[in-house]
Amino acid sequence: MMGFSQEEREAIVTYRLERAKETLMDAQLSIQNSRWNSAANRLYYACFYAAVALLISDGHQAHTHNGVKTLLGMHYIKTGIIPETIGPTYQKAFNLRQTGDYDDLAFLTEQDVTPLLKLAEQFVNAIESIIYKSA
Repeated sequence: MMGFSQEEREAIVTYRLERAKETLMDAQLSIQNSRWNSAANRLYYACFYAAVALLISDGHQAHTHNGVKTLLGMHYIKTGIIPETIGPTYQKAFNLRQTGDYDDLAFLTEQDVTPLLKLAEQFVNAIESIIYKSA
């Protein structure tokens, strides 16, 4: 991110990772309350915040959700920095959130959402590890 000092960049990265973890907790609450569309939204945003933190930590900047997805794929998934076991998680979360947020009469189910919780947690944790290994 152009124009930011190293300290400012580190503060933003820390903030985004905290948001990712907080949003995972929001997803868990939504799941406990059978709010499946809301849970899918929160799981996606947890992954999004972590992905943005990773991009910022390496000086990349995306201006859209698709931009984040593209940069994440190009710099981290295709290169193997993000393990292929969790690489597809961002796309899965993105697709589920799109369905839950934008498709008319879309009612996600427990079976749609709950498998993504563990994957999203692994994704956020992996991103955090990548960031702090390279720091």
